Amino acid sequence: MRKLFLSVLSLFLLSSVPSQADEGMWTLCNLPQAVYETMQQEGYQLPYDQLYQADDAIMKAVVNFSGYCSGVVVSPNGLVFTNHHCGFEAIRSHSTVEHDYMLNGFYAKTCEEELPNKNMFVAFMVEQKDVTSQVITPQFEKMNSQERGHYLDSLENAWSKQVRKNDSTLRLELKPFYEGNRYYATTYRDFRDVRLVFTIPKSMGKFGGETDNWMWPRQTCDFSVFRIYADPKTNGPADYSKDNVPYRSKHWARVSLDGYHDGSFAMTMGYPGSTSRYLSSYGIEERRAQNAIRAQVRGVKQEVMKRHMDASEAVRIKYDSKYAQSSNYWKNSIGMNKCIDSIGLVARKRQFEHQLQQWVDSTGHFKGQLSFPLLSGLYAKRLHLSEIQTYFSETFRRTDELSRRALLIHNGIQPKGHGKRQHHVFKDNSETFDLSTDREILGALLSNYRTHVADERFLPAFFKTIDQQFGGNCQQYADYLYSHSQLMKSGKRIYLKKKSFLADPGVQFGLDLTEIQGQLKAKIETLRDDIDAQERLLCAAKLRMEEAMPHYSDANFTMRLSYGQVRQFTQGGRPSGYYTTAPSLLRKMQQGDKIEDYRVEPAMLRLMGSGDFEPFADKLTGQLQLCFLTTNDITGGNSGSPMFDARNRLIGLAFDGNWESLSSDILFDSSLARCIGVDIRYVLFMMHRWGSAYRLLSEMGIE
Repeated sequence: MRKLFLSVLSLFLLSSVPSQADEGMWTLCNLPQAVYETMQQEGYQLPYDQLYQADDAIMKAVVNFSGYCSGVVVSPNGLVFTNHHCGFEAIRSHSTVEHDYMLNGFYAKTCEEELPNKNMFVAFMVEQKDVTSQVITPQFEKMNSQERGHYLDSLENAWSKQVRKNDSTLRLELKPFYEGNRYYATTYRDFRDVRLVFTIPKSMGKFGGETDNWMWPRQTCDFSVFRIYADPKTNGPADYSKDNVPYRSKHWARVSLDGYHDGSFAMTMGYPGSTSRYLSSYGIEERRAQNAIRAQVRGVKQEVMKRHMDASEAVRIKYDSKYAQSSNYWKNSIGMNKCIDSIGLVARKRQFEHQLQQWVDSTGHFKGQLSFPLLSGLYAKRLHLSEIQTYFSETFRRTDELSRRALLIHNGIQPKGHGKRQHHVFKDNSETFDLSTDREILGALLSNYRTHVADERFLPAFFKTIDQQFGGNCQQYADYLYSHSQLMKSGKRIYLKKKSFLADPGVQFGLDLTEIQGQLKAKIETLRDDIDAQERLLCAAKLRMEEAMPHYSDANFTMRLSYGQVRQFTQGGRPSGYYTTAPSLLRKMQQGDKIEDYRVEPAMLRLMGSGDFEPFADKLTGQLQLCFLTTNDITGGNSGSPMFDARNRLIGLAFDGNWESLSSDILFDSSLARCIGVDIRYVLFMMHRWGSAYRLLSEMGIE
């Protein structure tokens, strides 16, 4: 047994993708004892059950914030902290030219002034358990991906009904882990009445903008404050009502003013969205190609958006959130590809796959099942299709309003009425888009798609219309669609069975898109099952080869713990420093006349230049510390994740990673990858000195 362990360990140490001490997005329901012991060695001071099992376990204060971010409850009255960029759309939706909360910030001085938000929720994880033995049966193993999808949906529905039978406020999710080698069922309680309480101006909440995004050093005060409201009788979830009351929290995180030092233990809990660390070298090559396309197309779209936003305050308010979402992953795609190339990630993965093949050959495990030549050939066949699908998705999905409606009218609407009276009505959402901006975006993206997609099989039929009726001018065609399609007439009944329906140019545009979308999907799905099966076997083989080591599953937007230490890294041959202070912020603010992302209001310059930061200054440095670095393992979805110290006290909110970490969705490098958090003392300082939010500070126990 010892000989086998040493053999496995030697392979592990030679592996191109080693697991480091701080690497890992760990599920809490089955956190390995070895991981907890490492946490203790790094400084964690509380018993094991204070993470998940105890009545006052810290995970009970952590929330899934509206399905795309994380957050933490910080008071007995349901106050929630998350990032400013997580609350961005809610802040934008309440903003007008007359009352621009994006520009000026917002503070509700009473509960009555707190602002409700459509389609927003927070979810508490109640329980998670491994249900693999109930899911993976001999019959399940024989199913294709479509059959598995239907089967998993039916299981999830049946188990959800059983959960709701016992408690109607609960819901259940069934998700794959370890590339589908295991399955976990997670139970949640959702609160659907969540109200905006406090936000600072965008100049500070998004300070540095795209200039500093994914960069270090940072000075961004990236936080916003919301409150959970509940049924006044049950203290349970309820749809919005003016009669609802602040949620009486049983569990909340205590805020610490003690700060941290180099080497301090740090822990995040949150909902990381997606990683692909078990992905094969061939899958990484495909991802790299998709990243390059994503960056190119979004660059075209963002240029149009930015020009219109700069010309109009009303347009800026409508597109602020859209631009931020688009540009975030535009820069992420560029940075990830640079990291993939700079560290030779594909070659390193190939080396590991060679070692894995040697292990298969020597042990006989997975012999005749896992085949790297087969996997290589399958990806080679899919690469061209995958590139075109990325161009298609980035051009026509979540880009402009007409394309959204044109696809929706053919895919997924539930029409009202019967027979010839079947109809659909698009609600008036004119507050979310600008007509002239969207028209130009569509024209620019149509032209870009045609330039880059040379395969005529995947050119929608409307390009012939553009050539024959508009002289090849994509912008004129886009203008025509917006002007003549009934799809853009909000509030109008669109009768789906009338002859005029298919004659509508917007409807025909959507039909052409749906046809190409269907062709791409069908061709890609013929390869997907075989690729997924090989990737699943690759993961299983890695787990078996390294069975003496603890392993975490890729992120899938379920709650995860990551741990590490406050620590700098080597940046350009020099130490990066592990925190920033007010003087560094002032230096950037003074460049505001040259760099738009550093432009702030005069009041902020005075506030940060005052030098009076008590009682929020660090006790050792005497400085107001703004942002700090840790070795915690995070990714998208972790935004707003609480950062805890060794005693489960809140010291910050995670909001970004450094540029050097952008390949960490595929490979985590503990020497370079860093989590960037906003110091909770910076947050409290802004609430106190700028917002005069005394009632909120008192509610959190900050006197």
